[in-house]
Parts: sequence; structure tokens; C-alpha cells
Amino acid sequence: MHRTIISDTSCFIILTNIGELELLHKLYGQIITTLDIATEFGEPLPDWVEIAPVADKSKQQLLELQLDRGESSALALALETPNCTIILDDIKARKIADRLGLIYTGTIGVIIKAKQQGLIPSIKPILERCKLSGFRISDEIVIQALTQANE
Repeated sequence: MHRTIISDTSCFIILTNIGELELLHKLYGQIITTLDIATEFGEPLPDWVEIAPVADKSKQQLLELQLDRGESSALALALETPNCTIILDDIKARKIADRLGLIYTGTIGVIIKAKQQGLIPSIKPILERCKLSGFRISDEIVIQALTQANE
């Protein structure tokens, strides 16, 4: 069964800043996000991004005690969505997702998957553009990503 993909704001921002937002569409088709994330993003999202409401706002409010509104809404939506993967870059949000038993990846994971599926020839120039755009990636993470992508 096809997994539902939910994205937090950071992935939209990073891929937009480097001109690679379309990678999400090529990889996953439809992406789901929340109104809070769409608002945080600050510009219209492509039509292949569906904005879905969080049904249980109390879960989101509890998560907001530890995370920002966008991440909290993404996690709350993921808790309500069976068979989903959530795209998160924030380490604290990823730790909470782990404790909640959610499956997650990050923007770098999306880029690696794009290479593995033949959508891009190499992740190295994209990672370099990410760093130039202000996305903080440690050298250790870059090495791990290059290894996973067989580069």
C-alpha cells in the first residue's frame, strides 16, 4: 500500500530555496500538510500539496508545549493518518516522532531517495546548494548521506 507523506515546513522551504521542490512531487506524487505549515511556509504551495485539518486539536496543543505550531500540527496529523511517513528536519521533533512510534525521514532522506530512484544523478551538488542556502548540515551528516547514496 502506498504510504501517505506528510511534510513539515522545513522541507518545503529548503527545496524551494534550492529550486528542487518538484522532487517531492516526482518522488511521492501527493504530499499532505496542515494549514499551520502552509501558513508558516508563507507562499502558495503547489496543487499537488493537499492541506488537511488536524481532527484532534488537543494532541496538537500538547505537542505545542515542546515544539512549534507547524511541527506539532504535522505530528498530530501523522498520529491520525495510518501508514504515513512524516518529513521532519528538527531533531527535537524527530525524537518525539520516534517516541510516538511514527515513521519519519528528513529533507536529506528525500534527496537520497531521489538519487536511489534515478531522479537525480548525484546528491552532492544538491547538498552543497542546501548548505549555501543556509540549511545547517554537519560534515558527518554529509558523509553519511553520500555513503547511503553510494557517492
